[in-house]
Amino acid sequence: MLTPYSAKQLFDWLTQAEELLILDVRNEEDFNRFKVESPVEVDMINVPYFDFMEEEEASVAKVPRDKKVRVVCAKEGSAKYVGEILIAHGFEDVGYLTQGIVSWGNMLTDKRINDTADTYELWQFVRPGKASLNYGLISEGELTLFDPSRNMEFYSQFAEAHDCKLTQTFETHLQADYISGSRFLAEKTGAVVHAHAGDFLGASFEYVSIQDGETYKASPKGPDIRIVHTPGHTPGSTCYIIDGKYVISGDTIFIISLGRPDLGGKAVEWATMLYETVNQKIKKMDPNLQVLPGHYIQWSEANEDLVFEKSLGKIIEGNASIYGIDNDKDFQKFILENIRKQPDVYAEIRKVNAGWLNPEDDEQSTMDLGKNECAASAYAAQQAS
Repeated sequence: MLTPYSAKQLFDWLTQAEELLILDVRNEEDFNRFKVESPVEVDMINVPYFDFMEEEEASVAKVPRDKKVRVVCAKEGSAKYVGEILIAHGFEDVGYLTQGIVSWGNMLTDKRINDTADTYELWQFVRPGKASLNYGLISEGELTLFDPSRNMEFYSQFAEAHDCKLTQTFETHLQADYISGSRFLAEKTGAVVHAHAGDFLGASFEYVSIQDGETYKASPKGPDIRIVHTPGHTPGSTCYIIDGKYVISGDTIFIISLGRPDLGGKAVEWATMLYETVNQKIKKMDPNLQVLPGHYIQWSEANEDLVFEKSLGKIIEGNASIYGIDNDKDFQKFILENIRKQPDVYAEIRKVNAGWLNPEDDEQSTMDLGKNECAASAYAAQQAS
């Protein structure tokens, strides 16, 4: 039987280690650029849609028959077409991804981070298709978001499910790899946007300009949100320390490595800023702070609950080859040797996030697709094509 399935269903199957085969029918170039990634190993093959059109029998023969087949394509129609062919050839359990790979790219799943004994709730929103992370803080019926994506439907449903109202958002920096949802959520809900002028000066929308050392509240009696300006990835990069226990680090501190400082085209200048931030800010933070990063490189960074969280002390220890660099020149050398060319679309995404460019929704979806390229690491450099 041919049935539709959602990106969230696919994620749940993958995390539960369901026995299935992902058949991606996009062209080889698109498949190699961006594909479904899972916390557990998954069987996946790429047989382009056009192959099924031109050589049906040979293409069908490439698809194993011993597992459920879940077909993925760009926009849904091709997956449904291929699914119908497989059913006609005797396959019994075939599904097609509704709305195509874009739905996987936008899908968010929520994970509670903090102890249920706390008076507030801290949530991590994992976006597997982008390998990115954003956060929600619920206190006294008020919801604060950090680095939200443009998936407004998800946040609306989350707020309704948790009986809270979105009141404010905080941006860690001007994002380059995905389109931020802050200004769209502000237009829809009236939420107040907070951001650093080092990145957002001249933005076309209203925001509260935050300053290093300031403290905001999640709600009138809720936990503190302390501002720590951490320039380097971008001039306005900012970390948020929540209740003195957690640090939402954006693209500054990752579990593996640091955020790359070249996305503004000033690799050496920004690397110098990042070096100062590492030594004057990050190393002086409480090592017991639990780091909540803006991205991950690989699923192995997650804990057994599939939450990306690690103490600052362990991160510094695990990245000793970076945090141990004792001079600016060697730090710059590390940065330049461990980055690859940023995608061309990043320059356009920055314009969208500053409100200087307003493409149609379909174009935004296309711009927003693909795994992030935000870390400066040997792993990232090795992925260069």
